[in-house]
Amino acid sequence: MPSATATTVVVRGQKQREGTSVKQWFNRLKRFVKAEDGPTAVEYAVMLALIIVVCIGTITTLGGNTNKTFNNAALNAAVGSSSSSS
Repeated sequence: MPSATATTVVVRGQKQREGTSVKQWFNRLKRFVKAEDGPTAVEYAVMLALIIVVCIGTITTLGGNTNKTFNNAALNAAVGSSSSSS
């Protein structure tokens, strides 16, 4: 069972005025945009997104080629076993 203090803290956290928290959020956003770390973080996010796209494309291509190779090997094995049993 939760303690009374934990419940009180949650209730107090929910009673914050919405206007104040939105204003604080915009102030933090302004500081983030003005800071030098902001553009660096965005650049890293863009690079990460491009790397992910390249990886997904590569995995898709290699997966398709691998599937074709194994299907061909299975077909050759099936044809080879049926012709040897005749």
